[in-house]
Amino acid sequence: MNASLPDPAKITIPAELLPADGRFGCGPSKVRHEQVDAVVAARDTVLGTSHRKPAVKGLVGDVRSKLAALFGLAEGWEMVLGDGGSTVFWDVATFGLIKERSQHLAFGEFSSKFAEAASTAPHLSAPTVISSEAGSHPEAIVERGIDTYALTHNETSTGVAMQLQRPAAPDSDAIVVVDATSGAGGLHWDPSEVDVYYFAPQKCFASDGGLWFAACSPAGIERIESIGESNRWRPASLDLKIALDNSRKNQTYNTPAVTTLLLLDSQLDWMLDNGGLDFAAGRSESSAQILYGWAESRDWAAPFVTDPSKRSNVVGTIDLDDSIDAAAVSAVLRANGILDTEAYRKLGRNQLRIGMFPAIDPADIEALTACIDYVVT
Repeated sequence: MNASLPDPAKITIPAELLPADGRFGCGPSKVRHEQVDAVVAARDTVLGTSHRKPAVKGLVGDVRSKLAALFGLAEGWEMVLGDGGSTVFWDVATFGLIKERSQHLAFGEFSSKFAEAASTAPHLSAPTVISSEAGSHPEAIVERGIDTYALTHNETSTGVAMQLQRPAAPDSDAIVVVDATSGAGGLHWDPSEVDVYYFAPQKCFASDGGLWFAACSPAGIERIESIGESNRWRPASLDLKIALDNSRKNQTYNTPAVTTLLLLDSQLDWMLDNGGLDFAAGRSESSAQILYGWAESRDWAAPFVTDPSKRSNVVGTIDLDDSIDAAAVSAVLRANGILDTEAYRKLGRNQLRIGMFPAIDPADIEALTACIDYVVT
């Protein structure tokens, strides 16, 4: 075992061990070549044309309907979209989803940020924040006076996923709002347990940032419309009612990221043509079985998330023994064309973080583990 690795540039991994595609980033994630081809094919018909005309509006409509089909949304649900990513949506939600008081489950960098946004919003009451150590997740607690329960499907920073379940809230109009940025499209979920399922498309959907999407149940739509009819001040670009009204016209309030839409549309076609969410989530599950099984079979590696039921199928975090410098391992991998295996910068652990989104071939995950073995041993 190489406790101290030499200059990364001096270690050459044999070509027969290398993955066919060396992109394992947790966002932005691997973009399939066919998606880029789809963007090129739209060069003269969609790119550089007005977002208020049929070509772009048709693209928006296609994306909305395909997302609804992928998630199996029932009648009455609507796909809403707007400019900005999930970070922007946290502010959007403080203006347009939380009525007075929310409860947040915080178990990593990103789940904590929505809680911070709600905590600093001057028009809202102080939220309840239930935290747990990185590597696990807390459970929602039924609490009177809470009108919005904020959950996270997959914590990108730690590789923890949670089963989405609606709390038996004493307040009948309470809604469940889920940050699904790194889980949407790669993890199964039950729409009956959720009212607003929001995400940006640069993870499982292999697209770029620049847009947010929200699958909204009838209860979610009712919440948006009731706040929209109130006298609460809302910046127009963060107004969910304006976003809803524009989405119904297959457009955004201001100019959308058209290339992002094209990449997403192509990825949705690939997912739906091959079996929908069962296909997409199944690829990630296969990759996760390979990665975690490999780590558990090594005496110098282990899954960071100790509870198998909480391990993510789309973001894998693997701790290495203290005698092995994980950053050095990632540096060697990068020098050999295997990219973005570094740990999340703020977690501060000696670990590798591996994207296992649907676009990533499980065979490449298996090849990656062989490359790590080669570097370490």
